[in-house]
Amino acid sequence: MFEALQDKLQRVFKNLRTSGVLNEETVDEALREVRLALLEADVNLKVVKDLLDRVRVKALGEEVKASLSPAQEVVRIVRDELIEILGSKESLLTFSREYPTVFLIVGLQGSGKTTTSGKLALWLSKRRKRPMLVSTDVYRPAAREQLAVIAQAVGIPCFVGDGLTSPIEIALAARKDAADRGHDVLIVDTAGRLHIDEELMSEVSELRTRLRPSEVLLVADAMVGQDAVRSAQEFHERLGTSGVILTKLDGDARGGAALSIRYVTGQPIKFIGVGEKYDALEVFYPDRIVSRILGMGDVLSLIEKAEQAIDKQKALDVHRKLQTDTFTLADFRDQLRQVRQLGPVDQMLGMLPKIGFFRDLGKARVDEKQFIRMEAIIDSMTKKERERHEIINGKRRKRIARGSGTSVQEVNQLLRQFVQTSRLMKSMSRSMLGRQLDKVKLPGATAS
Repeated sequence: MFEALQDKLQRVFKNLRTSGVLNEETVDEALREVRLALLEADVNLKVVKDLLDRVRVKALGEEVKASLSPAQEVVRIVRDELIEILGSKESLLTFSREYPTVFLIVGLQGSGKTTTSGKLALWLSKRRKRPMLVSTDVYRPAAREQLAVIAQAVGIPCFVGDGLTSPIEIALAARKDAADRGHDVLIVDTAGRLHIDEELMSEVSELRTRLRPSEVLLVADAMVGQDAVRSAQEFHERLGTSGVILTKLDGDARGGAALSIRYVTGQPIKFIGVGEKYDALEVFYPDRIVSRILGMGDVLSLIEKAEQAIDKQKALDVHRKLQTDTFTLADFRDQLRQVRQLGPVDQMLGMLPKIGFFRDLGKARVDEKQFIRMEAIIDSMTKKERERHEIINGKRRKRIARGSGTSVQEVNQLLRQFVQTSRLMKSMSRSMLGRQLDKVKLPGATAS
């Protein structure tokens, strides 16, 4: 995500560090490089021009802080202006007093509306909402069946509307059914087209009039760059959209659409799609995104993911086992599984700040299948072997390799990694982790 832009800006700021003062010449030279980086990232030309004009005025104005180096000062100003362009703070969903709240999902065909509808329903269900899904796409073959399959996968009810063929009839019947069944949110997935046309707009406009949705959310594909910005502008002008969900941002190394949509349309980006899994939908935080773009990382989002995925009781148990040298291969396997629950490892590493040790780590390419192989090796061990790894001799290693479909070398490598990881975790636990976990208040648990 934003990898190309991030690398270019890092080089610009690195070159700026050699400058001793922040004057007109150094600022202009830096901004020329920033301009080129933004244009290559497919950022809208007007956005680039306005951003750099504001940065230049501030960099040469009274706001310069004498305590900062030239590079630090420009980075600070660029960061502040990028956050302003992206909307300053997150834009929350609006819920109506009427029952149920209706969210109308619109967009072009292929942008990911149907999958995003399922992701949004899952996101809401995790926040004590009771959403229902419905598709009004009666044109694309199996569109309604596709949403039903996604709904089943995420465990959300989906209104089918057997016998109904009109989008309006389907939507109104779904709203009534949602209210009767006690669902507080109805997500309406509408039909898309390959391009914006009068028929599409008329249909969605009528749906908006009849349903009175609290949100009209445009789903836009980040991979198409400025085409996504143009379609977002047209949808807003014709329908009055209330926000954007930007999909496939994890596959967009440039980031031009993300940096342009809000400024051009005036509508906030509310969510971003960062993966294929149904839980790969994140609230769009402008400050966190800008931190990623500038190589400062996004530790807050990483912490939030960890808090959702990691079992605090298990974490406390691991801490105690490390202190008493009873940490086993079974515990190691549990730790691997919890790491995988956080999402793609490459994505997690990308949230680390690009400084010091983390500079190269953030660009590492991790083989996700390696985690599966490691779990398979541990699963092929007996209970006794998982509890006492030192008894695993050559004969046992051959048996474990055959049982897990791996090699003896891979079994040896896993055992070495287990020993090294145990030592590292124990060292961290003594110096830092212990103090944090001792503060965790859990029912029936006492701190050691």
